[in-house]
Amino acid sequence: MLEIKNISKTFNPGTVNAKTALNGLSLVLNDGDFVTVIGGNGAGKSTMLNAIAGTWRVDSGSIILDGVDITGMPEYKRAKFLGRVFQDPMMGTAADMQIDENLAIAARRGKHHTLKWGVTKKEKAEYKELLKQLDLGLEERITSKVGLLSGGQRQAVTLLMASLNQPKLLLLDEHTAALDPKTASKVLDITDKIVNENKLTTIMITHNMRDAIKHGNRLIMMHEGRVIIDIKGEEKKKLTVEDLLGMFTKASGSEFANDRAMLSK
Repeated sequence: MLEIKNISKTFNPGTVNAKTALNGLSLVLNDGDFVTVIGGNGAGKSTMLNAIAGTWRVDSGSIILDGVDITGMPEYKRAKFLGRVFQDPMMGTAADMQIDENLAIAARRGKHHTLKWGVTKKEKAEYKELLKQLDLGLEERITSKVGLLSGGQRQAVTLLMASLNQPKLLLLDEHTAALDPKTASKVLDITDKIVNENKLTTIMITHNMRDAIKHGNRLIMMHEGRVIIDIKGEEKKKLTVEDLLGMFTKASGSEFANDRAMLSK
């Protein structure tokens, strides 16, 4: 579903502030893979997601999504293939619009627009059923402004919006990092449900090692802009945080450096 071939990205090239964020990164995701991504500070995790989404243009290499080379494709054209949830619960939704209106915008993304606007009764009924599955009581608040929701509720709605059109690839950029542990756990459970039921190919960046091990069918660890560890299947299920730290030290030759990850061990 996704093939990243030897991509590189350097910010501020040719200056004293030059920073290589991606260094010959290569990665292949099969259809339906749910990959968790972890790494030290400045490992290139978010830069990789931004490169896939088209936020940053890569300096070299190629990105192929479902057989289509999207390397030179502008961000707005990639949007119809991708779903994305950001770390900040305030992003990804229109705060001054109702829940059903936000869902309607997501449902119509990439489709031909007409002058007709408004959420139909049929759509409202469909959205209520979708919201009911979240088990947050939002189906009874479908006309509430999204800006009035809690961070966890908002991220749950954003997940629904991002997956509504069955994207070829779902990108989750530390989407629980701004939430308290209990709410984060709930949102991760909802994430599992949405990803598994829709069989979505997914990349989830997290700073929490336990979450990286617990969720998804595959785990990759990045260091200095490339993948140094790639674990899947039974090997991943048996992993412990201590195993992961030991593997990182062996593969990179250095200690793991991510304060938030170490605090969440």
